[in-house]
Amino acid sequence: MEDVGDGYYAEYPYRRRPRPALRMLEDVAPLPASFVRTEGAYKVPVDGRGGTGRPVPSHPGYDVVGYDGPAAADAYDDDVLAADGAAYASIKLSLLRYAAISGLGGTVLVDLLRGPDLAAIYAAGAAAGVGYLYLLGIKTDTVGGADAKFGSGVSNVRFLLPVAVLVAVAVVNVAGGDDANPVSSPGTFSVVTPGQFGAAMIGFLTYRAPLFASQLAPVVSESLVDILPGSAAMAVRLASDAKRGGGGADLPPSPTPPRDDDLVTVLLVSGPEGTGKTTLVNRLLEEDDRFVRPILVDRISDGVKFERLESRGEFLEVDAAGRYGLSKEGILEAAKKYATAAGGNGGAEMPAKVVVVDADVTLAKKLVNLSGARLVGVWIGLDDIDKFESLLKAKIASGGIGIPDGETEDAVLRAKVRQVVKDIEFGVVSGVFEFTILNEDIGESVRQLKEAASYCFTT
Repeated sequence: MEDVGDGYYAEYPYRRRPRPALRMLEDVAPLPASFVRTEGAYKVPVDGRGGTGRPVPSHPGYDVVGYDGPAAADAYDDDVLAADGAAYASIKLSLLRYAAISGLGGTVLVDLLRGPDLAAIYAAGAAAGVGYLYLLGIKTDTVGGADAKFGSGVSNVRFLLPVAVLVAVAVVNVAGGDDANPVSSPGTFSVVTPGQFGAAMIGFLTYRAPLFASQLAPVVSESLVDILPGSAAMAVRLASDAKRGGGGADLPPSPTPPRDDDLVTVLLVSGPEGTGKTTLVNRLLEEDDRFVRPILVDRISDGVKFERLESRGEFLEVDAAGRYGLSKEGILEAAKKYATAAGGNGGAEMPAKVVVVDADVTLAKKLVNLSGARLVGVWIGLDDIDKFESLLKAKIASGGIGIPDGETEDAVLRAKVRQVVKDIEFGVVSGVFEFTILNEDIGESVRQLKEAASYCFTT
């Protein structure tokens, strides 16, 4: 990788990419690195004392004794693979169905506006668009498999479908004779009218309409949120988040809701920026061993799992350095893991543990729809918006909040205050937070947090 300075290493540009080189595993050493998204490079510890500036490995070399190579069978989960396959099949069917519905609607509209002749051509073009999607699905189904070459060959037929529609229209025009041919001066390249060509091509491209609609829907939703007043906008935002989160669709099918015994208790501590909630959470964890942090996935120590969860979009949050990821399982399994470790194997009763999630409002919105969890919500805030403004001003002055190029301190401050107001609206409207702590005195706030957290052990 290319040394870009200050311990950052980035991939070479495409044209400068070096040729790969083979090295014996015994001759290389593991190198700790964290990807920093803002730099687009990996941060690597370097030797600054000797003046060499060379990367410092975490160990002298890899332990290759008894190493037989990667175990590919452990790289995937059968249940997850089956679920992904079912989701993929559902997406394919939805695309075909929506394309067909769009084509039918367009045909009816063309029939009303331009007559049945052009409507028939439009319908043929729309049918070709549905066929295009179907054949494209065949290629996707066979990628990477033994039938990849066959699937690619069959799929290439899709490029001929719109041409076939135009050829059919031209044949009908010519076969009808001069009296029935709508083309006034037939020639080699003028066997269909512009109207017929437009109807066929627009009909063929109708399959793209559902795709555009699905991409524009989130943008329209966000614009609606910005237009509506505070509480109404928050209600729309929560409904949208619930829909994206599945609204509890991850729960196993059952005629009755799950019992409280089946739920994992999670203490959710959230609030706007600058309220000191992280300090309160740290104090709670230090002074009460019944509470534990979630289990995070480390990109360095468990890179395969990290990349898999990241590619599937299963992380609820990834830290700013891009190294640690928080998943649903990291929250739900932490209590069991720490309780088992504390209980040991001596048969003694395992002490109860509760996971504490120190969440900003963005993460809290995702946890509202966390299936399998019983949330005990604590909101950390201040009693005056002017106090938020003072804290934000202090962070801007100290450099804790950066000023983007082309922006002013006042503009950044106003944007941050608006965000605080939106966060407070969420805290009020969401119904998640049973307890509110106005963090004025750290000692009193810790006492109130402990009192609220004690409700995690009640049923």
